[in-house]
Amino acid sequence: MIDIAVVDYGMGNLRSVSKALEHVAPGKNIVVTSDPEDIKAAERVVFPGQGAMPDCMRELESRHLREAVINAAASKPFLGICIGLQLLFEHSEEGDAAGLGILPGNVKRFAAQDMHDAKGNKLKVPHMGWNQVYQIGQHPMWTNIADGARFYFVHSYYVEPVNNHLVAAYSEYPKHFTCAVARENIFAVQFHPEKSQHDGLQLLANFVNWNGRA
Repeated sequence: MIDIAVVDYGMGNLRSVSKALEHVAPGKNIVVTSDPEDIKAAERVVFPGQGAMPDCMRELESRHLREAVINAAASKPFLGICIGLQLLFEHSEEGDAAGLGILPGNVKRFAAQDMHDAKGNKLKVPHMGWNQVYQIGQHPMWTNIADGARFYFVHSYYVEPVNNHLVAAYSEYPKHFTCAVARENIFAVQFHPEKSQHDGLQLLANFVNWNGRA
């Protein structure tokens, strides 16, 4: 039995994700896989990745993983990370690319005119480094994680859901942007829990124990 399938579609080094999961769930069978049958058979699925949206969509299609990911997001505890969050939405400004359309909304680039802090200092894109995450509402995935805890980000784009009730957390750079979403069995984050030390490991541990209900 596969307890956790980490979807491998050739985008990004997934070793840090799998190693972090192994650390918090040493007794679980964790498989990094590009086999749709493994994803179908797994009890829960992690959908990570790094890179450009058009490239990610092309790799998903070429590896015949699109349907497997869509089915997993509809039927079992599902964690999206970084581009794995963005791909869940309908459309991205990055390459004018269509996403999987699982969640309503778009992926937008940080606007150049907004990239300065309160003192007028220029902010860089990509947004890279530690930033506070402010939780919205109660969710089992936030168990034992303080509101305002810091997580590690690397991204130039952010999601803009159509429905505010999808938003599970926001961060600021410099304006508010959605950095976590939740719907039924889906939880997805823009930051990298596998690179976020104690609180990141806690989030992954929460996922291992989550029953897929808010």
